[in-house]
Amino acid sequence: MSRPENLDYTQNRELSWLRFNHRVLEEAQDESVPLMERMKFVAIFTSNLDEFFMIRVGSLYDMAAADNTKQDIRSGMTAEEQLAAIYRAVAPLYKERDKTYAEIKKQLHPYGVCGLGFKELEQQEKKYVKKYFKEQILPVLSPQIVDANHPFPHLLNKEIYVVANLKQGGKTMLGVVPVPQYISDVLFLPGHDIRYIRMEKVIMEYLELVFDRYQVSDKNYICVTRNADIAPNDELMADNEDFRFVMQETLHKRRRMAVVRLEAANPLGKEMEKFFCEKFHIAPECIFRTKMPMKLGFIFTIADRVPESMKKALTDPPFLPQPSSMLSEGSVMEQVKKKDVLLSYPYESMEPFLQLIKEASTDPDVMTIRITIYRLAKKARLVEYLCAAAENGKEVTALIELRARFDEQNNIDWSERMEEAGCRVLYGFENYKVHSKICLITYRNKNEIRYITQIGTGNYNEKTAKMYTDYSLITSSQEIGEDAAVFFKNMSIGNLDGTYNHLIVSPTSLKQKVLQLMDEEIAKGRDGRILMKMNSLTDMDFIRKTAQASQAGVKIQLIVRGICCILPGIPGKTDNLQVTSIVGRFLEHPRVFVFGRGADAKVYIGSADMMTRNTENRVEVACPIYDETIRRRLIHDLKVMLSDNVKAREMTSDGTYRKKEAGEKAVNAQETFMKEAINARRPSPHIRKKEKNSLLNRIFGLFGRKEK
Repeated sequence: MSRPENLDYTQNRELSWLRFNHRVLEEAQDESVPLMERMKFVAIFTSNLDEFFMIRVGSLYDMAAADNTKQDIRSGMTAEEQLAAIYRAVAPLYKERDKTYAEIKKQLHPYGVCGLGFKELEQQEKKYVKKYFKEQILPVLSPQIVDANHPFPHLLNKEIYVVANLKQGGKTMLGVVPVPQYISDVLFLPGHDIRYIRMEKVIMEYLELVFDRYQVSDKNYICVTRNADIAPNDELMADNEDFRFVMQETLHKRRRMAVVRLEAANPLGKEMEKFFCEKFHIAPECIFRTKMPMKLGFIFTIADRVPESMKKALTDPPFLPQPSSMLSEGSVMEQVKKKDVLLSYPYESMEPFLQLIKEASTDPDVMTIRITIYRLAKKARLVEYLCAAAENGKEVTALIELRARFDEQNNIDWSERMEEAGCRVLYGFENYKVHSKICLITYRNKNEIRYITQIGTGNYNEKTAKMYTDYSLITSSQEIGEDAAVFFKNMSIGNLDGTYNHLIVSPTSLKQKVLQLMDEEIAKGRDGRILMKMNSLTDMDFIRKTAQASQAGVKIQLIVRGICCILPGIPGKTDNLQVTSIVGRFLEHPRVFVFGRGADAKVYIGSADMMTRNTENRVEVACPIYDETIRRRLIHDLKVMLSDNVKAREMTSDGTYRKKEAGEKAVNAQETFMKEAINARRPSPHIRKKEKNSLLNRIFGLFGRKEK
């Protein structure tokens, strides 16, 4: 296996991603994490793996079919070789996940949280389940036999099917029963404890009642994962004026894509394995046996059902996003006109930004509100306020990305709602996703046109703002506002080649500016410093420049949550590079770039990772931080993350991760930021110090520490 160039300091992106997801599984194994939170990490690991197969494995199948001689530049592997490596790497992860799930499930039993098999049910419970099956489930099942007159049905992506061999009069055939999507994934049993059995187990137990004319054997349940890496059809785009129609057709097509994985609850017999391999056009290594549920969404429902008396023992202590320490009570708009404000989610609330849009919707001086939207919550006050602004006569422009993967339908629905209210809705560019997080409010101040600009690292999603860590800058800088106005004008007229004085925007200037700033640090040699935080790193131009900087003696510290295709500590190549990954209670999501040291450091926040898709194939925006207080705060946060020795891991030169040495003091960055947010909040007059300390103690009681 030779590489197209000598890149012994890089690794394959897919294998790097699997190592990141293994970090998620390690959180499920961490005994210091409450049991229900550990179970959630198993669910997140599983959901991540599902999406990985749908998108990354799916795209590799397409690449292998198109040109299997092309090599991955980072590893020298063809698409086929990458697929083989992925299937080899995933097999032990399944076993580790099954073992982790079984251990957590066992430890939950004494708390009365019991996921049961049919044999574990008490006699009265068996009667209850059988009655429920006959009355509520059997009437809505759609069983099918597979023989010459009954073709094999299309199995939907990530849906569960109970299967079995059926015999009748010397004839053998396959029986298939879809687990209906419109019934609950689990059946909760009567009683005070949380005792439940999964619906596929119930159906499998009573399969003889479903196929009552046949002898039933080899009962099992299976789940297929289909390729979901699909782009809108070019012909459809040419023939249809409404991009929403194109996306609806694309979503329909995704349901019928090729199978890339088959999961089975029990070992498949040789005949059945051969049958499925032929039907799905897969090899045996694409079949994975799993002893745990194939869908784990019900875990979050169970967590919500945990009684208050047990929540302290089984779940993280509650944390509510705090009021911003940079704002006092009163109009957000008037305060932002006087100073820049940085919000840090989820430690601080998204409320000030929503309040800003609400104020702008009724302010007689506000003329326009423009915003780019990538992902929204199912319920979005932001949209309500934007619609209200349009109804109040403001010109509201929303550039909505309909190709936000797995959120397409949600965005289509919101785009229709906003158009009905009188907003102008744009859909971006044919070959470029708009991933930027930028909002511009234009208002008149006497005879002057003035701006308030918000630029963030995360989506305008009110739900994820409580679960993802992100930054949101709100500034009245006229210079940045003028750049933002040019940006929105360019988006409206389809111009990707705009020129900006302060903002850096992909696909034209973001990568170039980052590389230029890195060159400035390279020129400083050992006095140079590069400190960056992002979610993923794959861009080869950035990787080569990082290696060049390391060889020049520049100290480089990268905080990369997920994929990282550059390897640290390769002699003569990346000796001065340190890579840290943090996986904790909240999903790490900000992108922050720092070049230089002290007062001369240049600091940016933005929406882009250093991935080729972001730097070359998406519209992304990063913004310089000019306010000294905010610059210091961002650098402080990065230093805390680098000091983390509880949730952080260091990448080694072979791409694996190791725990940091404990040190004299345990530092958990996310815990530190929660504590800082509570201490920095501006308490209302009726909140006394004693009450604030009580809140701190409730939050950090799990860690055995009291707030003084």
